Parts: sequence; C-alpha cells; structure tokens
Amino acid sequence: MVYSTSLCACLSLLTVLSCHSHVLPRLSFPKGSPGRSFSVFTNPDVYNTTTLLLSDNEDTLFVGARDAVLSIDVSQTDAMTMKEKMGWSPSEKDLDDCTVKGKMKMDCHNFVRVLQVLNSTHMYACGTFAFSPRCIYINSKTFSMATGASGKPEEGRGRCPYDPYQKNTAITVDGELYTGTVADYRGTRPVISRHLSEGSHVDLKLDDTLGWLEDPTFIRSAYVPSEEKVYFFFSEIGKEYDFIDKFTVSRVAQVCTSDIGGQRTLQKRWTTFTKAQLLCQAEHELPYNILQDIVTLPPPEGASEDETLFYGIFTSQWQVNLGRSAVCAFSLKDIKKVFTGRYKVLNRDTLKWSTRVQEQLANPGECGLHNASDNMLRFVKENFLADKSVPPVNQALTLVSPDKSYSNIAAQRVRGASGRDYTVLYLLTESGYLQKAVLLKNGAHVIEEIQVFNQPQLVKNLLLSVSKGAVLIGSSEGVISVPMSNCSYYWSCAECVLARDPFCGWDPVMKLCTDISSRDHLVQDVDEGNVSAQCTYVNPRSRSGQPRTVTTVCPPGEVMPVSLNEVVRLQCPEASHLAKRYWERLNSQLSPKIYIQSDDSSLSFVATPSTLGHYLCQAEENGYTQTLVVYHVKQKSSPTILPATPNRPQSTPTTEAGSKPPVATTRLITPKQTEPRPTPDQVDPTVTLKDSPTTTTRKSRNFTRLSRIDEENSRMTEPGENLMQADQPTYFQELVVVSVLLALCISLLLMIAFNRFRYICQSRTVPQTPSSRRDAEKGGSATPEERESLRGHSPRLEKHNGQAPNGQSRNGQAHNGKSPITLSNNMLNSSNGHLPNTPI
Repeated sequence: MVYSTSLCACLSLLTVLSCHSHVLPRLSFPKGSPGRSFSVFTNPDVYNTTTLLLSDNEDTLFVGARDAVLSIDVSQTDAMTMKEKMGWSPSEKDLDDCTVKGKMKMDCHNFVRVLQVLNSTHMYACGTFAFSPRCIYINSKTFSMATGASGKPEEGRGRCPYDPYQKNTAITVDGELYTGTVADYRGTRPVISRHLSEGSHVDLKLDDTLGWLEDPTFIRSAYVPSEEKVYFFFSEIGKEYDFIDKFTVSRVAQVCTSDIGGQRTLQKRWTTFTKAQLLCQAEHELPYNILQDIVTLPPPEGASEDETLFYGIFTSQWQVNLGRSAVCAFSLKDIKKVFTGRYKVLNRDTLKWSTRVQEQLANPGECGLHNASDNMLRFVKENFLADKSVPPVNQALTLVSPDKSYSNIAAQRVRGASGRDYTVLYLLTESGYLQKAVLLKNGAHVIEEIQVFNQPQLVKNLLLSVSKGAVLIGSSEGVISVPMSNCSYYWSCAECVLARDPFCGWDPVMKLCTDISSRDHLVQDVDEGNVSAQCTYVNPRSRSGQPRTVTTVCPPGEVMPVSLNEVVRLQCPEASHLAKRYWERLNSQLSPKIYIQSDDSSLSFVATPSTLGHYLCQAEENGYTQTLVVYHVKQKSSPTILPATPNRPQSTPTTEAGSKPPVATTRLITPKQTEPRPTPDQVDPTVTLKDSPTTTTRKSRNFTRLSRIDEENSRMTEPGENLMQADQPTYFQELVVVSVLLALCISLLLMIAFNRFRYICQSRTVPQTPSSRRDAEKGGSATPEERESLRGHSPRLEKHNGQAPNGQSRNGQAHNGKSPITLSNNMLNSSNGHLPNTPI
C-alpha cells in the first residue's frame, strides 16, 4: 500500500512544473575584478586549510590544515598574516604502514578535521593521522601541544574519521565533545557519540540496533541551551520508503546533554536519541532530498528560542531537479512539534515501517529517560523515527539556484537603516562563486556574486566575523576573507537603492553610498528598491517633458565615425542582470526591419543617411530607467574632398592617375539647396585598362556621395534634425550628370569608330605596282620613296624632266584635279599615265 501510494504520488509530481521563480544575482564579479576585492592567505608549506575556528574576540583565526595547526591574525580586514604554526604530522613509519594498507601516500598525511574550543585555556583537535585518528590538546595562550592524562595523544576513533574525504561533525558543550562520524577503518560503522565526559556523565554512543542509522553522511551539529539538546543534521537511506532504488532522505536527530544511559537496558547508550525527516519541498514539486550544508541562525534579540532557524542547502536525486540547489529554512518550533508527535515502529520480521496506533508507554526524545523502566526504554529503543516530517518555513522554498549547485552556507541578521532586521545568506557554489542574498517578503534577492576560486575547492564550512565584517572561507589551497559589504562600488543614489543591500545606504550630504554603521539618516529601501521615493534629485530635461527623479547626468555621447553601407554594431554595457536594456532614438522608431538587437543587447544596423545620429541605450530596473551609454554615429570625413569656396564654380571631382577614389560620403539635401559644382582640380584620372590595348578616361562615380564640408555642417547634429531631409532626397542633378556622361561616352565611341574606318579606307587607296610586288617577293629592297608611299606619306621627291613629282605643276596645283599622290617616274612610264589599282 505504501509502495503504490508513494509511486503514484511521484509519477503525478513528475508532470507538474515548478511554480516558484528562480533568483539570479544582480551583479557578478569575476575573480580579479577591481570592483570587488578580497584577501587571500596562502603559504607554500601549508595545504588543505579547511577546518576553521574563530577566537572569542575574532582577532585570531585558528586553522586545521594538513600536518599542522595555524594561528592567523585577522584583526585587519584587508590582510591576513600567520602568527604561529604548530606542526603535527605522522612519522615515516606511520606513513609506510598506511601505504601498506593500500592507501595513497598523499591521503596518509594528518588532516585536522576537528578543532573546537574546550575551555578557557585549551582547544581540542583531532586528525586522520595516516588512517589512524589521533586527538591532542592545544594550549590557547602558548599555542603549543598538550597531551592528556596519559601523556600521549589520545586515540581518535569515534571522534574523527579515518578517511580525510569523509564528512563529519563535532561540537563541544561544557567541556564534552559530541561527534557524528564513522568508528571503523572501512567507514561502515556510523556513530553519534559523546566523549571527554567527567563526573556522573559517561561517554555514550548509539546502540548497534538495526535501523538507528542507515549509511549516513554527517553534515552539522548545533546546541540549543534552552532545550539542553544537541541536534545532528545528516542524510541517509530512507528505509521507510519501499522503493526499488535507494531513496536518500535528510534527517535531524536529537540527544539530551543530560543523558547518562540506562541502568540495565541501553547502558552507555543514548536513551534520548530520535530522528525525523527534513522535507525541503514546494507544493506540487518533487523534494530536494539530499542535505549538503546547514547553519543555525539564532533568534532576534529578546525573542524566544523557538524562533531559532536552520537554513539548509539541498540537492535532489530526481532527474527533473538535477543541477539545481534549493535553500530551505526550518524552525526549532516545528522540529519540537514533530518530535513530540507520533513515531513509526519497525517490524523486525518483515523490516517494514508502520505508524504505531497503540498507546505509547513513553515519549521518545524526552530528557530524563535514563531513570525510566526497562519496558519504557525498550519502547524508546524501537520507536525512534518520528512519523511526521519537518516542513519548511511557510511551506515553501527560500530560494532555488537555476544553474549552480551550492555547497556551503552561512547566515546572519543585519539591522537596516529603518531599524528592521534582515536575514542575509552567504552561499558558496561548487564552481567557486560566493553569493550574498537578502530574504524579503516577496522572496530572496541575490545582491551579488563574487568569484573566489578558479577551480572547485574542498570547503568544510564558512565562518562569519561580524565584528570585522568579513566572510572567512577555508579551502584546500588557502584561506579567503571576503568583505561582507561593498558599498563604495555604487556610485549614485539610484545604484545604491537598487542594490537593496541592508549594509549600504546613500548619504545625501556626502553624495556617496556608505555602510549604515558609519552614519545616520541614510537613504535605503531594501524591501522595495524604490528610487523615485528615496532619491530626490529632479532632472528638468526629462524626455517626457515632466520632471523626473534621477540621480545621474546623462553620459556624454561617444562619437562613432562610419562609412556608408557599413554594418554598425553598438555595444551596451550591463547595468545589472536584473535590468532590461533597450535602445532609443530621439523622435524616431527603431524598426525591426532595419535594426537587430542581439541577446547581449548590442544593436546592429547598416549605415545609411537615415540611420546616422544619436543612439541611447537605456536600462529599466524596478521601475527606474537610466541611460547607460550614448553613441553619435556620424559619417567619416573624406580626406580627398576639399571645401568649396563660395561663389566659385566647381567641376566634377576626380583623382589623379594611380590614386584611389575618395571615400564615399553622403549629404542631406533640402529642396532649397543646390548641388555644388566640382572644382577643376577634382578631375577623374585616366585609368589604364589591363585588358585593353588603348588608354581611356572615365569619370568618378562619387558624384552621388558629395559631402558638406562647410564649417557649420561639420559639427555633430542632433538626432532627428534632418529626418525630413533624409526622407525626401532629390536626384535630379545626378540624373543630368549621368546622362551627359553617357552621351559623351557614346560620342567618343562613334568618333573612334569613324576614324578607324577612315584609316582602313586610306590604306586601301595606296597604289602598288606588280614589279614592286615581284621585287618584294624576290626579296628585293624598296627604295625610301616607295617605303614612304606604302606607309601613306607624301614626301617631296626630286624633279624629273622639269615637272614636279606627282604630276603637279610648279605653281603647286594638282594635275587633272586629282589629289596629290606620290609616284616615281618609273611607275608613270610603265602605267602609261594611268594610276594602277585606283578605283574609278
């Protein structure tokens, strides 16, 4: 019945989509960004600085590292310096014995996994010590090692894990150590135990009864003084769910600090141990069932202990939620309510869990059961799993990361400028980002994220130094101190208010964003982020014509010279991840047929006369609009076009031979304007065509792109100024020039054709005698006069018989009215006075 009901519920939930919204960081600072700095402590001789312990005055940070315990000065927020280092490493023999057991030598070092304040004079530390755990005392004043009563390091079994990669938890209460770890070399015997007990108290641990713990992963422990209880948080296999696959559940368990075990039953065993399921689940969703980290947030000053909250990070083993992390909050009041309710009972024969319906003999988890009868203790021994689950606060998830997995969490209360307390969470992602979020009535607001690691790091926990205003992170490669606030980054009232950071407020007198603890009467609106209500500067030049509340002056325009028909791309800086960016032009609409806005909010278009002008990138966030950047797109000035002199005629612009044509520019023409005439020094060059044996002259085609270069129009014009001109261009003068050039080209071609035809006709009229041809065929050489005649020339020949050559008389007149033709006397005699080969 349980199996069918649970399976049907899961199948129905798989088809339901998430109904809550995911949060995104407003700002993101990559590592090395000047806008967000932090301090890093590293030492070439120190590794795996993961276990952290802060002193009472928060000036000293004690670090449990590999083969050492460190003392670091953190009194200065911008620097960390190592004060002392106490070595604690295994011997070579211990390392050799560890490697013989099949472990890697790198894992056989001593990794300090427990570091707690024991009393006012000593600390207590435990390490893996080559897979043979050891524990020591440390003198807090001299920072030196101190042994126990035996004079030797104590055995750490049940207090510290064997494997450095296994998770564990430890806490000290009144000089006693409460731990959750494994108690064997293979890590198959989980145990929750108490050590260092004195007087009437004895060391306790869980009974080996089946079902108390099922392959747990211990996360954290917390002590509640009013309840005199220690709470353990862990994940384990949920045997009460009869699924085909193993189903992991998150648990909270409790033990009383006054427990001393039973007299006969449960001797030296916990009599107050109970556990319940933590349910991190939103309505109509699959649960986030695997606990990653959890932190305790004490109640506000003057409030009841029941207001204590536990903020935990959960992941899911369901495919639909893979890659996401959820944060859930649980109240101490709800945990106590579950532990005072009904409990499940395990059938030893069938190993099935069911809710007990008979009258219970005792209240499991109640302190003082060590004096109970054996029947009551046996009842407690079999009834340790609460029937109900602990629901999250408000029955909802606190926040969900859509694409990053959280690994560690820290929390604190911050009092804002209005006197109201806000909860701030610090979340470390597996990819190396630290996110800061503030919890509001309508959900969580992630103020910023800072990249602190390039690669994923092993981090045990986060510590908050409230007095120093720093978040301390112990990683496998060093210790990092990140300031809690970054108020100086916000340069305007609007930015300071939109950040909604409870640490920061705008000072209207000093005109800066500063920490709220340094000044009074600061402007802040964490709940709404309403800029108009908080920032009272009025800009009389609003686009709408009405006064508008602003805090910044529009940045000057960035000039971008372009060429016509060039693809222009304008970049828009990102104000925040929550701001919606868009582009505007004054008195003009950005048509999607002309303009393309990319996913990164850049604007692309082709440069034409109508697209030149001013472009503004606007950002709208939480009802407030601000200008991020202004571009003035203008046409490049042509270096080859000279300014025209008034009242001076101009001719068609040309370039000299071999030079490149001028850069084409565009001019806006109104009906009252006339096109300037080109100057004589702007004549097109003669261009030699490689494919043609002749040299021709062609006109430049830049007459359609003449630019106004007079002094008035060389200045930047405001957008929308010449929109009417650009929309109604005239091309009459261009048409006239094209027509004239076409007519000239046609005339030139006709003249060339006519001269060629005339040349051919003249060459055919040159006379040649048969004897001349025969002489030429025989290889005879012609006389100079004959060669001149064949070339079509008419040189003056010698006189023969008193007559001028070519049959001309002395007075220079042509014989018989014929055209003068150069002939020799031999030709005349042989032809009987007639011209051979001459058409009649």
